[in-house]
Amino acid sequence: MNETAWKGSREGWLSSAYEALVEGGVDAVKILPLAKKLNVSRTSFYWFFTDREQLLDALLANWKAKNTSGIQGRCEAYAETIAEAMLNIMDCWLDPQIFDSQFEFAVRSWALQSPEVAAQVLEADEARLSALAAMFIKFGFSDLDAEVRARTVYLVQIGYISMNTREDIALRMRRIPSYVQIYTGHAPQRREMERFASRHSFILEPERDAPAGIRGANKEV
Repeated sequence: MNETAWKGSREGWLSSAYEALVEGGVDAVKILPLAKKLNVSRTSFYWFFTDREQLLDALLANWKAKNTSGIQGRCEAYAETIAEAMLNIMDCWLDPQIFDSQFEFAVRSWALQSPEVAAQVLEADEARLSALAAMFIKFGFSDLDAEVRARTVYLVQIGYISMNTREDIALRMRRIPSYVQIYTGHAPQRREMERFASRHSFILEPERDAPAGIRGANKEV
């Protein structure tokens, strides 16, 4: 039998652990159930990890690499205006390839029962807020104003996640121009909204009907 077939792979174990964490919380991340799901022997786990704690540490590393790096990357993305920069940030909330909200919810829930994980969440929060504040400063905001606006942007979204909010995507897209106006003090231009909508396979309403509105149809532009 091919060696990989009977012992699986590190990526496979991590993928199954991620699914267990998201679906059932950290207590669901156990070696034997994961082995059964992967259809491999329990002992094969030890080819890749010394123990369950190392698997959990790897999950946290993946969370930071995905979500913290996702926000930081969008903060540094090219933008001509602060409104466009904010739309770059909002890519995170609409694209799970950039920022995984389910992963975020699961890790924050885990942090409620683990001081060690809570410390890592706090560290991630500080890094993300710092990146957001730096983005505002780059566009001429004072340090204090940048800090407050960064906190407003971030804490609103973490509230969405922590409350496990399920909002219709079309409704949320229609609200985005107002969010940008509130967060930055500047309304997005039509061309900025068009680029943003295109990234998320939405089509803007005709300008004469709703200058910054979005039609909630998942269609390619």
